[in-house]
Amino acid sequence: MTDSLTITARHNGPPGSANGGYTCGLLAQQVAAEAIEVTLRKPPPLERPLLLAGDAEHVELRDGERLVAEARPAELLLDVPEAVAAEELERAEAGGHEHWTAKHPFPTCFVCGPDRAPGDGLRIFPLELPGNDRMFGARWRPDESLAAGDGSVRPEYVWAALDCPTSAPVANFGAGPPMVLARMTARLGCSVRTGEQHSILSWPLARDGRKREAAAALYDSAGRMLCASKALWIELREPG
Repeated sequence: MTDSLTITARHNGPPGSANGGYTCGLLAQQVAAEAIEVTLRKPPPLERPLLLAGDAEHVELRDGERLVAEARPAELLLDVPEAVAAEELERAEAGGHEHWTAKHPFPTCFVCGPDRAPGDGLRIFPLELPGNDRMFGARWRPDESLAAGDGSVRPEYVWAALDCPTSAPVANFGAGPPMVLARMTARLGCSVRTGEQHSILSWPLARDGRKREAAAALYDSAGRMLCASKALWIELREPG
């Protein structure tokens, strides 16, 4: 398989590069597996053709000779929590919105950037649940513009929605350098429908120096778990 793709400027993460989860989702669709691991080697560039090459077991994304990302089948073993009530998520949003937005390192991020308008960015703001500093949650009603032909959310957008929430339990929130996604593993089990209310929970897994691991799960309005992810984040080095 050899093909190309261009990631549009709308789907940025940090300024000048693509959102990691969205990029992972594009690659994951080329791999024949239930759970897929995507490793980001370089910041994915925007608005220029990138080469997709490989087969159903291993796909690479290249910018000329530079390896940008690669995807392969994986296992995803997680202890996933039960969904929480919408009222609990509302309380988290009411009490924590300023904490998420005030020192956001990438405020125009397609997924979690507070500067993105409704219907443009996903505007997913994962916030600490009251009385539980290890669990973060967010509500998400996918916009119709994210739909595939059958009214379900396109897979790359589901991957994107499962990306940024995993940063919340391990983020520095202005008290240290920002972090970027290095690897993401996801399993998209059930369809995510546009126009319907969903929730996302995320929680920490491990920490080793500048490396942080966390997980997330996406639920429908009835509390049924639809999809899950695990992510490795890398804290950027301090300048100088």
